[in-house]
Amino acid sequence: MIRRLSRRTLGKATAAAAALAVSRVWASARAASEDKTLRFIAQADLRILDPIWTTAYITRNHGYMVFDTLFAIDSEFVPHSQMVGDYDLSPDKLTYRFKLRDGLAFHDGSPVRGVDCVASIRRWAARDALGQWLVPLIDTIAADGPGDFTIKLKEPFPLLIEGLAKVSTLPSFVMPERIANTDPFQQVTEMVGSGPLKFSKEEFEPGHRVVYMKNTDYLPRGEPPSWASGGKVVRVDRVEWLNIPDAMTKAVALGNGEADWWENPTLDMLPALAANPEIMLAPDNPMGIMTMMRFNQLQPPFNNLKMRQAMLLVVNQADFLTALAGDPQHWNLCASFFTCGGPMANEDGSQVLTGPRDFAAAKRLIAEAGYNGEKITVLDSVELANSHIPALVIADLLKRLGLNVELVSADWSAISARRASKKPPDDGGWSVFGTAWVGSDTLDPSVNVMLQANGDTAWFGWPKDDTIEALRAQWIKAETFGEWRQLAAAIQLRAFEVVPYIPTGQWTQMTAYRKNRKGVISAPAFLMWNIEKV
Repeated sequence: MIRRLSRRTLGKATAAAAALAVSRVWASARAASEDKTLRFIAQADLRILDPIWTTAYITRNHGYMVFDTLFAIDSEFVPHSQMVGDYDLSPDKLTYRFKLRDGLAFHDGSPVRGVDCVASIRRWAARDALGQWLVPLIDTIAADGPGDFTIKLKEPFPLLIEGLAKVSTLPSFVMPERIANTDPFQQVTEMVGSGPLKFSKEEFEPGHRVVYMKNTDYLPRGEPPSWASGGKVVRVDRVEWLNIPDAMTKAVALGNGEADWWENPTLDMLPALAANPEIMLAPDNPMGIMTMMRFNQLQPPFNNLKMRQAMLLVVNQADFLTALAGDPQHWNLCASFFTCGGPMANEDGSQVLTGPRDFAAAKRLIAEAGYNGEKITVLDSVELANSHIPALVIADLLKRLGLNVELVSADWSAISARRASKKPPDDGGWSVFGTAWVGSDTLDPSVNVMLQANGDTAWFGWPKDDTIEALRAQWIKAETFGEWRQLAAAIQLRAFEVVPYIPTGQWTQMTAYRKNRKGVISAPAFLMWNIEKV
């Protein structure tokens, strides 16, 4: 359980130390204009800058600062043109012709061209779950002129525009051709986009601060903003992302006005923040957060199906959710592989997760799996509640089953690097970790990367199951809601059989900002345009 703190417990010494730390951290920030600088306390240290190379949300949020997208969906899940000015689809639904808006330019002054879009789509599609279904269906994709490009398909792909409009993992960000031609499995080395803000390379201080400057040459659309669609009007001159490890220091900074926005306040700090009349607490996204336990299926012991099935018999979602969110008003039991409250959520096969917990049966499965005391490495990112708290619950659960457990605790940058390793746990790899996705990223089989089951090319954990992949392929090509629902139920039934991961519930993470910051957009990503100080 999260240890709850109070001002009385912390005492005067702690408050004084926190205040001193704040004064040091923001000594340089105070010199900037109070009205034209947005200071944002980010969830963790930004170490990976390439928003196509990783699914990390902090990098996705960074991507929205620097890059723009061809399309974007609104709060009703309707895709809208963003960089695209106009497009048409041939009657046979095989040829898409796109024309960019006039006046689009990258931060280095070069115009956005059709060839930039083509290279960017190719790189995105190589990494994105939906994009990977698109790739084999492309006949040709090429620029037609300075601001035009065409995609010709071998067969219809109804979700093409929706894929290019994704608001979260992974958005199809447009980069200059020279950058987008980087191997999709290598990180890009330049941060040059055409988005509403510019990355300040000279002021980037890993471990401390990321700085973005308003792109004064950016031409926003005229429509009102809704999620990542509409006009991206930047109303400040400068945005600073601050990395502060200590939660109390963050709370003091926000309360004193040294910071404007704290992305993910910890549970123990919420009462103090709520008591401050100058601070607004709100859900950090409109669809909640889906949490889960993820297994490494390349390495023992969870490459054995019976080991994964054993965990399914003992996971109690309430244990995870109580530790993460405390009061039940902030969480829901959700035994679905698709976002509860979304159109594809269902209960098929879920009885194995919702029924009575059975440690005796789980131990029998572990014995049948031939477990022989192999070390089970649990990854724990101490900075992120969605990783840290589940890691503690998972480690305790494994110990209760009599397993050999190692808890590896580190900052997010170290954990995010280690989870990409396919090596054995003793050689820098891992066995299991807790993670979470915003609800928009687990809505259906086209976006839920955790259900990819194509082995080495799947998301971290690398499950392989041909049945799930065949059902996902059918879902992608289906055209009616009834077909989608039926196939989603079939996918879930199979997922409960092969256990690519275990759903551990749905909860609401709060975000906190000062009430004189107006125009904050509620969306699955943290977006920094439209905000002003009044």
